[in-house]
Amino acid sequence: MTVALRGDAQEVALGEAQAVLSHVLDPERRGRLGDLIAAVQEGELGDDEANDLEELLTLGLETGRIRSVYGPEGEQAALKTYRRLPGGRALSESASEVTEALAALEGKTLEDVKVQFTGPGSGLEVDDSIFRASTVKGRCVPSTIAPRSPGPSSTRRGSRVSVTGSPAASPEVSS
Repeated sequence: MTVALRGDAQEVALGEAQAVLSHVLDPERRGRLGDLIAAVQEGELGDDEANDLEELLTLGLETGRIRSVYGPEGEQAALKTYRRLPGGRALSESASEVTEALAALEGKTLEDVKVQFTGPGSGLEVDDSIFRASTVKGRCVPSTIAPRSPGPSSTRRGSRVSVTGSPAASPEVSS
């Protein structure tokens, strides 16, 4: 697989690789970053460079560094690049599969369900009058399900429900 980089995407990738290189002491890692920098300057990444760039973009997007250094345009360029890299493609495909699977619930108790992946550091949120679940930067925020009949009985309205894992994971449900 090769990934072409141009314009803002190339600028962000080069800047992030150079910034990390300036702090790395390990000779092997410095060599890999040097290879990444050379590939980015040429505008085309091979498999190894794509994996290394994915790691840098993940860190920069999750921490907010890319947006703070390169602004919203740089962040958008990094997100577009990330979605073309192996991990980003896999997460986008996984989110699409979950959305497709959840489509069977439309019109049922949940009125609308959608899972969307935009890039590292983004969240997942499902919300309607019965169910609320969200993740922020890969961490689950406790959610609630309001009891309705038919379904499990509860004396407390809005019982706590934990949501864990990625959009690719299916929770066990019993009634």
